[in-house]
Amino acid sequence: MPENLVDAIDARRALAKSKRIIVKIGSRALTSDREICDRLAEGTASAQASRRAVVIVSSGAIALGVKKLGLTSKPKEMALLQAAAATGQSVLMHNYEEAFVRRGLVIAQILLTHADLADRGRANNAREALAALLNARAVPVINENDTVAVEEIRFGDNDLLASMVVPLISADLLILLSDVSGLLDAKGQRIPVVRSVNRETRHLAKGPTAGPGTGGMASKVEAARRATLAGASVVVADARIPDPIGSILAGEDVGTLFTAHPQRIQARKHWIAFTLRPRGAILLDRGAVDAVVARGRSVLPVGVIGVRGDFGPGDAVALLSHDGREIGRGLARLSASETAAVAGRRGQDLATMRGHDPDLVVVHRDDLVLAQDDQ
Repeated sequence: MPENLVDAIDARRALAKSKRIIVKIGSRALTSDREICDRLAEGTASAQASRRAVVIVSSGAIALGVKKLGLTSKPKEMALLQAAAATGQSVLMHNYEEAFVRRGLVIAQILLTHADLADRGRANNAREALAALLNARAVPVINENDTVAVEEIRFGDNDLLASMVVPLISADLLILLSDVSGLLDAKGQRIPVVRSVNRETRHLAKGPTAGPGTGGMASKVEAARRATLAGASVVVADARIPDPIGSILAGEDVGTLFTAHPQRIQARKHWIAFTLRPRGAILLDRGAVDAVVARGRSVLPVGVIGVRGDFGPGDAVALLSHDGREIGRGLARLSASETAAVAGRRGQDLATMRGHDPDLVVVHRDDLVLAQDDQ
């Protein structure tokens, strides 16, 4: 048997050890298959029976609301989108409640916005609430709060939301269920295993975006990249197969498996890199880029050559090389105006400036995450 095939089989079998599982289901799959909630409930019940915890991240509220309101298509007006979300959310949860209660399962609705996860305190509250629900053997059903999250309706994506939940519950498996068999190669053939997201999917992360959902294959690949960096394996699979959760946990050759990154990012640094949205950027000279990337140093004033945007202390910023390439992200210790004022200055120069510490740091290395070029 070829060595790569043996490796693929071993990677599949390792999924049986998964203890905390996130299952994300897309709008197209939910709206086109009436039995999907039953299959999710059956798979979740089996997983719980084998002492596993399951969290559902569900799309579908807007799509169901469009149908219930009698609209002919998904509206473009923000008010109608919010109305559809409000109407469809109750339908969505009713469908889950009906299917899961028949298996003796308790579900719990959690509505999140990006702001909830971007605020460290609120994110920690969400983490604790999820832990309490899982300890009580309830099944959290998470969705974006589309009724109030204007920006999330316009740009949000539940594939990415699911990847943000991975570090919140220390998940070791993320299952992205859709209406496709997995990631396809240039010939339309399913790719069984992906070990390096950047190298193996750069020219393949294209997929359909038409229909009730907002995400295509590109969003799933990006979600897989983020989740694998958090230490989880990811499987993109067809929701229409008889038992998607059970088949994946049994190690069957289902969908596309993205293997977990061997060097996971700490939860806090994952939050900095993938949940926070940069409020600006700091441009660095060649010496500073080398110090940060190759030697793991902090960003000091002397290496700063420019500032973009309007950010304050504690805000996330992108770190850019002199040619505009993003080398990482971090939390600023100074405002944009303060950073500009000390840019290019050395310690002795800072000491002569009123109120400035000669050991001033712009972005500390503990608050800095390098761009992941190796995955």
